[in-house]
Formats: sequence, structure tokens, C-alpha cells
Amino acid sequence: MSTAEEHDNLVLHARDVQFDWNRLPLHWIPGEPMATHVINVLHLLLPEGERWFVRTFQEALPLITDDELRERVLGFTGQEAVHAEAHQGVLDHMLVKGLDPRPYVRQVEYIFGRVLGERPGLPPQRAREHLVERVAIIAGIEHFTAFLGDWVLNAGALDRAGTDPTMLDLLRWHGAEEVEHRSVAYDLLRHLDPGYLRRVRTMAIAGPVLFHLWVRGVRFLVAADPELAPGTRPTWRGYTAASRRGLLPRPGKAARSAVRYFSRRYHPSQEGSTRQAVAYLGSSPAARAAAH
Repeated sequence: MSTAEEHDNLVLHARDVQFDWNRLPLHWIPGEPMATHVINVLHLLLPEGERWFVRTFQEALPLITDDELRERVLGFTGQEAVHAEAHQGVLDHMLVKGLDPRPYVRQVEYIFGRVLGERPGLPPQRAREHLVERVAIIAGIEHFTAFLGDWVLNAGALDRAGTDPTMLDLLRWHGAEEVEHRSVAYDLLRHLDPGYLRRVRTMAIAGPVLFHLWVRGVRFLVAADPELAPGTRPTWRGYTAASRRGLLPRPGKAARSAVRYFSRRYHPSQEGSTRQAVAYLGSSPAARAAAH
């Protein structure tokens, strides 16, 4: 767990990382297509989702009256923009390997672009309300991404399973930055709306929707995988078995994390370790290469 001093003194900046996917196998956890595709849903959701984060926070900048928070929001948007492009590279590689992610990605683009996008022409008060609602949704999503970031930083079973090292670095670099900036969306929401109701209401909506999208994404990837037998389907038994081996987050731990968000005393700085995240970012091959 991070200390308040560690958290408060953190300066966020984007790391312009690059990854080479030429040698990435379709099942980058050897012999574990189910676990691979559960994590692969990140690549389906995040490029467009994180571009939406950036657009929304840029729209919110004129409403921020705290200079320190403004700087953190700018650091956040810089990091998220790089995340989107890093995961886009995996989607491009999937297509080369014979798995076409575009049908599912088009649905994701519709959700973030049309359903949750900016609505020009609204009266000022309604436009502000729509914006703050989207910030609240992002705060809820960022709770889950921080949970996943903390999980992958501590998932030693992925190393023992022989996970592709480039993919593992992508996941841990991204996870570390999610832990690093885990409080920004929540603090922005509190700046724009310090109340409790909007925070819990949007999480009660966003959580189940995100879960549904994830399940649909796994089913899509397994069905579209050219290396699996036709008719192969993911199962909850398969997920549970993989989570017991440490290759996926345990469902109970994820559920308990979600429940913590509803506490009135909740703050994201209580989740994960800033020190651990910064330490990984200092050792990540991609982050080190970007720094030179």
C-alpha cells in the first residue's frame, strides 16, 4: 500500500514506449488460449476507450480551477494516449495472425464515440452535466484498471507459465501506469461533483456493462481464433481453473475490489502500491528504452 506522501509527490508523464510484435504467438501464454483471450479483451476495449478518456478530460480542462489537479489531468491524458496506441499495435498484429478483431472493435467504437461521446448543441448546464457524468464513468473504470494493474504486477504465475516477455512488459508497463495515475479521474470527479450519489450510481451502471463487454469479448475472440477447433467456447470452469493457477484475477478478489468503491471512505490511493508501480517503470524494458 502506498503512503500519502508517495502519492501526493508523484509527477505524471507519458513514456513513449515501442513494442515489436513480429514474434508474438497468437496464444502468448503457452497452451493457455482461454487465459490469453481473457486478457486480450484489453486490446479490444482500450484503444478506443482510452481515446475517449483523453477527449473527455480535454473537454473538462476549462472547468478545472485547481492548478495541481490540472497538471495531473494533463499527465493522465498523455499516458492514456500512449496506452491507446500501444494496444492498437496488438490489434494490428492479431489481424496479421488471422484473427480479425474489427467486428467487435466497431461495436466498441460505437459505444465510446456515439453513446458516450460529446453531444454538441446542448444548453450549457446540460452539457456540463453530460460531461461530469462521463468523468464519473471514467472514475469507475479507472478503479478496475488500477485493480488489474496491481494484479498483473504481482502475477508471478504469468512468468512461470512462459508468457511472451514483450506482452508481459506491455501489460506490466500499462498496469504500473494505471496504478501510478489511479487517483486522477476520481479526484477530477470530486472536483466537479463532490457528492456521493453520482459516484456510486455510475459505478453501478458501468461495472455490469464493463463485465458484459468483457464476456462478449472473450466469446468473440475464442470464436474468431483460427488456431482453435471450430465450435470451441470459453467456460466459467476454464476461467476459474486459470485463476486458481494465478493466470487470471480471482473472481472473489475482483468483486471485493468493486465493493470497496462504494465505501464513503474510499480513495484510490488506498489501492495498490505507488512504490511498486514506479519501481517497475524503472525496470521495464520498453520504458527504459523510451527514456534513452
